[in-house]
Amino acid sequence: MLRHLFKDWQTARNPTAVIQQVGALPYSVVDGRMAFLLVTSRRSGRWIFPKGAIEPHLTPWDSAALEAFEEAGVLGEVEQEPIGSYRAVAGSGGSKLIDIDLYPLRVSQQLDSWKEKGQRLRHWVTVREARRLLAHRELADLVAGFHETRAEKRRA
Repeated sequence: MLRHLFKDWQTARNPTAVIQQVGALPYSVVDGRMAFLLVTSRRSGRWIFPKGAIEPHLTPWDSAALEAFEEAGVLGEVEQEPIGSYRAVAGSGGSKLIDIDLYPLRVSQQLDSWKEKGQRLRHWVTVREARRLLAHRELADLVAGFHETRAEKRRA
């Protein structure tokens, strides 16, 4: 906790440009239950959702879908509106701030082989497992909110 506060204080004292990225929230609904697909980060091995830079020739949502394809080996229908965003830090000592807009992607196909298969693990989880495994609290809150919103729509 103290380290997190110190990083925020350091960043405030030494402002840097915030990097904008996009992420995909791969999900599927099976027998009325929603599941989410997590991947491990390459550096730390922590559970995250696929994310990366906005490709110059693609829309933000198509860039998010491309990240899901490359990092998790999934294809599907991506929504054009993000469900929210979260902030992450990167670089030595958290020297870079990254704001990630998260786009839902309803998975229709999961490939057995994909670009980053040898570099990452992937794992389908429930919302409860996602909240426990995700590295970022803000990200876990976005997933829980998305799950609740969609559950309400299914009940209506």
